[in-house]
Amino acid sequence: MFALGEGKTSGVAMPRRSPIDAAGQAADRTRPGMTMPAAHPGHEGFHHLAFLYRSSQEYLATLLAFARAGLARGEPVFIAVPGPAGEDLRDRLAPGAGHLAPGAGQVIFADMARMGLNPARIIPAVRAFIDAHPGRRVRYIGEPAWPGRSADELRETARHEALINSAFRDAPATILCPYDTTALASPVIADAWRTHPVILRQGREEVSPEYPGPGGVPPDCDAPLPAPPARAAWLRYTANLRAIRDLVASHAAQAGLTSGRGADLVLAVSEIAANTLRHTRDGGTLHVWRTPDSLICQLHDQGRITDPLAGRRRPALDVFGGQGLWVVNQVCDLVELRSGRTGTTVRLQMRLHPA
Repeated sequence: MFALGEGKTSGVAMPRRSPIDAAGQAADRTRPGMTMPAAHPGHEGFHHLAFLYRSSQEYLATLLAFARAGLARGEPVFIAVPGPAGEDLRDRLAPGAGHLAPGAGQVIFADMARMGLNPARIIPAVRAFIDAHPGRRVRYIGEPAWPGRSADELRETARHEALINSAFRDAPATILCPYDTTALASPVIADAWRTHPVILRQGREEVSPEYPGPGGVPPDCDAPLPAPPARAAWLRYTANLRAIRDLVASHAAQAGLTSGRGADLVLAVSEIAANTLRHTRDGGTLHVWRTPDSLICQLHDQGRITDPLAGRRRPALDVFGGQGLWVVNQVCDLVELRSGRTGTTVRLQMRLHPA
């Protein structure tokens, strides 16, 4: 599961100048010389681009042009970037800020540092936005990788970016994902090349020679998780879940989690353990330990999950079961899942000091 797909794009297309429409030309006249992103006029289907930028000026000008070009064509736009950048974009795209003609599309915002803290929550949010505008083409700006992310978070961010290609392959959507090449480590940028069919840099688009196709995930994303530390508390479970709930609740209280977040972690562990008992014969193992930043619970069993999008689709309200991973992704700060011939491991993290 999650192996790199076959059929890697052969060769590198010559970079092409991104087309500039009227909305793009007006996007940032105060910064002469800046080139604008592709507007994809008349394009159908799904487009997923990584935008590699080197300055705040390039970042702002490009995102504004991309959003305004879509809004001018009546395309709804969803912008999810971390921190103050979102407020700046919101101010410049406000209805009274000019640049938009009457009848322009709608724009909504989310703070990616909250919405995408656990990257597994991003695809459901984008799917909800697409589904809220049936029959219309939409645009999405999503910046899931930023300086300060942990190595675990960035690995799951790369998985998320790869899964976008299969989750939305038939959607009428253009997705632009900014990456700060001056602040992010080179492996993060390398993963951007692996997870995006098209790269936008210095105003030009080029086909990524590293992109393996919609089924491909960077190999590091499926590397085995490090073993729990020797100091970790652990127990086996085969039937009754009371013992694992008590163990997690005790460690949550000792770690200083609020009662609500402690209860969320107990719920998440219970969901995974119940799934073990429902689908396997041999039970599972729970480990619990604390780092300076997080309380971590890891569950392992002999089952296997073959759907790479498991837990990233909102379950139907009228369907019984199948909600375990969905619930886990919604309540935990990070979820790491590995599944293969040796079984399934799910590692859950709750920050000790959430922002």
